[in-house]
Amino acid sequence: MSNLYGEFNQKIDYVFKVVLIGDSAVGKSQLLARFARNEFSLDSKATIGVEFQTRTLTIDHKTVKAQIWDTAGQERYRAVTSAYYRGAVGAMLVYDMTKRQSFDHVARWLEELRGHADKNIVIMLIGNKCDLGSLRAVPTEDAKEFAQRENLFFMETSALEATNVETAFLNVLTEIYRIISKKALVANEDGEGTGNAALLKGTKIIVPGQETASDVKKQACCMST
Repeated sequence: MSNLYGEFNQKIDYVFKVVLIGDSAVGKSQLLARFARNEFSLDSKATIGVEFQTRTLTIDHKTVKAQIWDTAGQERYRAVTSAYYRGAVGAMLVYDMTKRQSFDHVARWLEELRGHADKNIVIMLIGNKCDLGSLRAVPTEDAKEFAQRENLFFMETSALEATNVETAFLNVLTEIYRIISKKALVANEDGEGTGNAALLKGTKIIVPGQETASDVKKQACCMST
C-alpha cells in the first residue's frame, strides 16, 4: 500500500485507461498482476465483474499513470463490463495460445470492443502462456495475420515467466503517449485549449499498420520453446 499512497505526492502528467479483454482463464489477471506488482499466483480465481490496478511510470520524462482494467471473461458479466470500455485509450486483447477456442473468439471480443470504445483505440493482441510451447494450439503466423488484417499490435507473452509482459504494456502505453503528445503539440500550435483532460477526451488515435523490425523480433520470442 505504501506505493499507492506514494503516488499522491507525484505530479501525474497523463492518466491512460487500458482494458484487458478476452475469454475466461486466458491469463488476463495474471498479466495485470505481473505488470502492476511483478507477481504471479498459481492459485488464481476467476475475476468477478471488473477490477483495476494502477502503475505509475515515466515515458519521455513525463509521469504517466496507467489504469489497467481487468474485465471478467465469463459471458454473464459482459453486459456489466461493457460500460467500462468507455474512456479507454488502449486495450490488450488476450487469448491462450494453448486453447484454439480462445483465439477463435478474438474476433467477437474485438467487435465488442470497437462497438463500445473509441474506434481508433490502440489495441495489442496478446498470445499468452507461450511458456507452454509443447501445447501450442495457435500458430504464431495465424495470430500475426489476424493482427495485421485488423491493424493491431501483436506479441506473445508468458505471465508465469514474465516474458514480454512489461514490453507489451510499455509498447501500448508509449504508443498512446506518442499520439497524445503529438495532439498536444498541434493544439498548442493552433492555440486551441490546454490541459490533458481535453486531449484525452475524443482524441482520434491512428494505429499504425506496419510493425517495426523490433516488433517482429519480439513476436517470435517463444518460437524456440
